[in-house]
Amino acid sequence: MRVVFVHGACVRDGAWWWHRTAALLERRGVASVAPALPSCGEAGSSPGAAGPGLRDDVAAVRQVLLDGDEPTVVVAHSYGGIVTAEAAVGVGSVRHLVLVSSYLPEAGESLSSFSGSGPAPFLDVDPASGTLGVRPERLVDTFLQDCPEVATDATARLARQSLSVVGQPVQAAAWQDLPTTYVVCAQDRGTPASAQREFARRAGAVVELEAGHHPFLSRPAEVADLLLGLPAR
Repeated sequence: MRVVFVHGACVRDGAWWWHRTAALLERRGVASVAPALPSCGEAGSSPGAAGPGLRDDVAAVRQVLLDGDEPTVVVAHSYGGIVTAEAAVGVGSVRHLVLVSSYLPEAGESLSSFSGSGPAPFLDVDPASGTLGVRPERLVDTFLQDCPEVATDATARLARQSLSVVGQPVQAAAWQDLPTTYVVCAQDRGTPASAQREFARRAGAVVELEAGHHPFLSRPAEVADLLLGLPAR
């Protein structure tokens, strides 16, 4: 089995965000990889109005999925669920999807389908540059309150992202055809647990953790055990 981690919005260096859980999996002989998302400026092109968007993120993740033929679990966090919905369609090696505080869009839905009327207070949206990002001063209190020790490293990995990803719809929904587990983060201050539970109604199984937005950093053993226990082989 291998695990492909798909990170969320407005960050870079996906492998770092997952590193605590990935290390525990590696000790059990499970390899993992975290694809770079071009819309976050990770593939050499700058984000912006004319920069890479959802289609580019989907293509990048799909290529990683197609590069291996061993049974694969895809773990998507937050915005990563939007990418994974399309990227994992028809990839024979994918056995299970795990959505962490994430979205399960139908074909034709976009990130904006799940958003309110205005930007969240922790976001800095700049229409002039065509980008959005997380306000650094809101990062710990909103997203890392249960693992503040990683604040410095996490802040250094915030990134501007192409604003276009908010409105671009997915063209398919892999979760409709694959076993899917939704991880509700009950202490999440970014995506309220009540909203997550509504998203989770589309999943086949639901697990709830007493964790903030990044349980793979704050409770890595629980996340690793969950992944190791999936019938992915």
